[in-house]
Amino acid sequence: MAHLVDDKCIMCKHTTCVEVCPVDCFYEGPNMLVINPDECIDCGVCIPECPEEAIYQTDDVNDKWYKHNEYFANEWPNITEAKDPMPEYEQYSNSSEDKTKLFKAK
Repeated sequence: MAHLVDDKCIMCKHTTCVEVCPVDCFYEGPNMLVINPDECIDCGVCIPECPEEAIYQTDDVNDKWYKHNEYFANEWPNITEAKDPMPEYEQYSNSSEDKTKLFKAK
């Protein structure tokens, strides 16, 4: 099993989850984070750290967010220290809208 980040992270990018990860498996994109599912040890310490509830667990390699996390973890730089969330995060925090249209790969 692996933990993954979904669209609730888009435009928020809190990084409190990054600091507690014992294996440094988070990667940072322009407006969201992802977890490398091959590096994740399934410890779950990141889940309660995410105020957006954007981290979940699955072993379904066909899950769209599994594929998304796997792909972008190999494209983006590793992040190991917390940073401030995105400046406009409050506008998107706890939003029920589908934020995938706001995703930026570069």
